[in-house]
Amino acid sequence: MTGSRFDNKIQSNRLGFGGGCHWCTEAVFASLHGVLRVQQGFMRSVPPHDFYSEAVLVDFDSSLVPLDILIEIHLRTHASSSAHSMRKKYRSAVYVYDDEQSRDCKAALKRLQVIFERPLITQVLQIEGFEESPERYRNYYATDPDRPFCTTRIEPKLAMLRREFSRYTKSLPRRGDVRSG
Repeated sequence: MTGSRFDNKIQSNRLGFGGGCHWCTEAVFASLHGVLRVQQGFMRSVPPHDFYSEAVLVDFDSSLVPLDILIEIHLRTHASSSAHSMRKKYRSAVYVYDDEQSRDCKAALKRLQVIFERPLITQVLQIEGFEESPERYRNYYATDPDRPFCTTRIEPKLAMLRREFSRYTKSLPRRGDVRSG
């Protein structure tokens, strides 16, 4: 799937986010009021970032969840200041469609840097392509929050959101909740 397939009507409120496992990133953004849709998959940009890396596309209503909040949540739910060995698979980025989004996201990153002890490595990159994950991997947390990966990796991030961003969080499923197919 390429950028040309995206609906231009909502493009100004669509961004990509990559940084950690897309199962985690999907669950984080799906838990927020104002997030209309989350697509989990793999994203690429222009060289030298033209290889696919795990990411999500997020459609959002900025009147319900401001850009700075989305970016802060993204930065706080992955290792946004660590150039660890898995960065090729988990590129720390906010993916944009145009120059205006790029300016807005770069300004937000600059404003948010003050809350982090170490320099952020998160980049603002142009979206050049997106491939959605196979159906069986989508909504990973929502379909079974009791999976070991969900309880050890995703649930702590959602617990932080409940504590520190409660104004923006939906009623989140918790371990032991019954799921229907």
